[in-house]
Amino acid sequence: MTDSNDESLVSSRRGFLVGVAGFATLTLAPGVMLYARAETAGAAKAAKVRWGMLVDASQCEPGCNDCVTACNTEFGLVSHGRPTTDPQWIRKVTVTDPGSGRSQTFPVMCQHCADPPCVDVCPTNASFRREDGIVLINRHICVGCRYCEMACPYKARNFVHENITDQKVYAPRGKGTSEACTMCVHRVDAGGIPACVEACSKGRVAMLFGDLNDPNSAIAKRIAAYNTTQIRSDLRTDPGVRYQGL
Repeated sequence: MTDSNDESLVSSRRGFLVGVAGFATLTLAPGVMLYARAETAGAAKAAKVRWGMLVDASQCEPGCNDCVTACNTEFGLVSHGRPTTDPQWIRKVTVTDPGSGRSQTFPVMCQHCADPPCVDVCPTNASFRREDGIVLINRHICVGCRYCEMACPYKARNFVHENITDQKVYAPRGKGTSEACTMCVHRVDAGGIPACVEACSKGRVAMLFGDLNDPNSAIAKRIAAYNTTQIRSDLRTDPGVRYQGL
């Protein structure tokens, strides 16, 4: 039996979420509803494709930040002088083996998991995974609860603390919402490759993008030929980003 007070409370909570979602929509710049459209983009081929990346850490130079710069430029991400809260959709990290002392530097971004924890905890379904493996956030219904940020084991999500100006029409952002790497979905749907991968191809090629499900793709052939790993594979999230040389 449900108490009338309980029903009232549930109704109030639902009303709150709807109201906040509406407010979040108003804080976004007018224009293209990117993520609403992206959910159905390429539906005919989506079931056959799983987009992913392969990062060859042995080719990633410690002092190179071309991938980070390319991402910031592509999405208009700027520093506000606060390292802990500045938007950072891709970052360079350095890990050291305590036994051998060997250090390795490589980029980390949203891992576009097959079983993403961020999607599981999202109360409004703003976080979602496309059939082709790309994990996105619909900013128009994100209420800024930040559950996805806490759930992500890769620390790949950010929270927008400032008012956003000069937004890109293909990547709406809004104060009070969460955000993360989109794998440059606007480029991918147009037949291109992510900006970070493009930038990396101009130097020592450390990043490769392609269809993980296509055995004839360059990325699938590389994974089949060499030992690769997924960050925190023990969590069984099945990331779409693989690493070689770690």
